[in-house]
Amino acid sequence: MAEKVTYYVLNERAVPDVLLKVVAAKKLIKEKDYSVQEATEMVGISRSSFYKYREDIKPFHEDTKGKTVNMVIQLTDEPGILSRVLDEIAHFGVNILTIHQSVPVDGSATLTLSVKVPETSENFSDLVSAIENVEGVHYVKNLARE
Repeated sequence: MAEKVTYYVLNERAVPDVLLKVVAAKKLIKEKDYSVQEATEMVGISRSSFYKYREDIKPFHEDTKGKTVNMVIQLTDEPGILSRVLDEIAHFGVNILTIHQSVPVDGSATLTLSVKVPETSENFSDLVSAIENVEGVHYVKNLARE
């Protein structure tokens, strides 16, 4: 019988350093064509640590291109903020599939979006950062991806 696998989404600051170094080594191997030995030496981990964890960690947005992503954005209820968020989404070539904004409570509104990220899109992490940097946006959370 197959072992049940449980997944977690963590903030980067909660991830142990060795796992972040595994991600960095994987990136060097993929993008710079370094060997496992070279990459692990550069990031400061053993090859055994790399091999132990390499299948267990990857950046959340790594496989997002060509996918549907559901996200929640908390924003201040002021004119123009939603428009600026939508401008950032359009700038990255991401198509909005569904959009729902809650009725504002205590000066804040929750925006729920389902977006289709095209294969040709820039890094989805950059889009999330751009939205987080819009004045009046409190936070962006990715709920799921398909």
